[in-house]
Amino acid sequence: MFECNPFKIPQLYLSFIGKIDSPALPNCFLILAEIAEEEDVLVLKKSNFDEALQAHPNILVEFYAPWCGHCKALAPEYAKAAGMLKAEGSEIRLGKVDATEETELAQEYGVRGYPTIKFFKGGEKESPKEYSAGRQADDIVSWLKKRTGLAVTILAEVTEAESLIADNEVAVIGFFKDAESAGAKAFEKAAEATDDIPFAMTSDDGVYSKFEVSKDSVVLFKKFDEGRNTFDGELTKEKLLAFVKANQLPLVIEFTEQTAPKIFGGDIKSHILMFLPKAASDFQDKMDQFKKAAEGFKGRILFIFIDSDVDDNQRILEFFGLKKEECPAVRLITLEDEMTKYKPESDSITAEGITEFCTMFTEGKLKPHLMSQDIPEDWDKSPVKVLVGKNFEEVAFDPAKNVFVEFYAPWCGHCKQLAPIWEKLGEKYKDSADTIVAKMDSTANEIEAVKVHSFPTLKFFPAGDERKVIDYNGERTLEGFTKFLESGGKEGGAPAGDEEDDDELDADVRSVWLPEPSKV
Repeated sequence: MFECNPFKIPQLYLSFIGKIDSPALPNCFLILAEIAEEEDVLVLKKSNFDEALQAHPNILVEFYAPWCGHCKALAPEYAKAAGMLKAEGSEIRLGKVDATEETELAQEYGVRGYPTIKFFKGGEKESPKEYSAGRQADDIVSWLKKRTGLAVTILAEVTEAESLIADNEVAVIGFFKDAESAGAKAFEKAAEATDDIPFAMTSDDGVYSKFEVSKDSVVLFKKFDEGRNTFDGELTKEKLLAFVKANQLPLVIEFTEQTAPKIFGGDIKSHILMFLPKAASDFQDKMDQFKKAAEGFKGRILFIFIDSDVDDNQRILEFFGLKKEECPAVRLITLEDEMTKYKPESDSITAEGITEFCTMFTEGKLKPHLMSQDIPEDWDKSPVKVLVGKNFEEVAFDPAKNVFVEFYAPWCGHCKQLAPIWEKLGEKYKDSADTIVAKMDSTANEIEAVKVHSFPTLKFFPAGDERKVIDYNGERTLEGFTKFLESGGKEGGAPAGDEEDDDELDADVRSVWLPEPSKV
């Protein structure tokens, strides 16, 4: 479907486009000339999108917004990747769509945030695959090659192996004399399940000798830490994947715009973070202590360093209740269904202290760390009452009151849009004897009874001793809120935990990790 002919157009033919009369050319050639490029990236619109898929069956498309900080950060790496592929003569192309202009196209592909990156393979328009790797040029190129080529490259000589290792941050080589062996087949299956790391296989004696491999084995080569890791154990797909995942990231990874996808896209959902200014005189000493502790938790806890002096990281500090002057500091967080934070008892950063802290966490012996601001003196003076962690329980679960609470983030655009409506609702019920309209800054306050997954989150705590919690899923209008309250939480509500899956429409709590959340 959408192919202009049943066979691929050789790159050689493209060089003759200017030498052949246009009527003799297939339609795809004529269309190709009409698609503009910016730094080797195709500029796509609704009017040329189908034609682009005809001319370039394998194309990665970024839906972006000109004002989006993430998109601006990605742009040079995206263009670099496009240039790398073009220079190689690859048939894979990169394109971009200004989703703020091409709204119909963005809506067709479910664009809810920026950038959204989708891969169209084989000219198929209906079911593009979400791009899931890192945001550096090498990551993009590697992911695309894995998606369009063989999962495993065959290395016939030493120079090919050396090039593979030199050109990639991480590469996995299977040393197998018999490509049909059970171990080799398991290796191929593991390669097929891995998007962002190149896998290769060799049976060449010279390659064995060069890398001092004496028997069939799997070796992960990397440009950090130990430099290489050798698999030890039964060769199965599952165990090989676990081996790769445990070793593909540095012992300590710095949080940046580029590394964020690797940090959050992996299977390790327990993260320990060290907040420390890179300019600190004892930076290297503390980093060495942190890295030493990390060795004992490889594959179980991800050790992350965050430069507390970087402006873009300040919102992350706020999320953990920290100020720049309080750093260095360490926090631990789990990113499972419910995000939970933990704080060590001591502020000192030593390998022994961090190891003990992580060990207690893995053994389930730590209590969650719940943040709370101090109770404002005037918390109940305005129509919308101000709740914090320290007064939430007393107010929200007052058996004599119906309490409607907005859990918000100060930086959230959706919360800012809701603010004037919420103030009107508070004004409407300010003199009510049994109804309270309230709000709580969930970036600075946490409570055990309510887990907030997106902003804004609206929950109703009806009067009574049952400690009921009802999620609001109705229209975010004064009329909608009023009907909800007047019906006792029935019209527009649902029992807690049954809320609709609309997190994508709001600012996800996890986005506090990323500077400048870019939601549609």
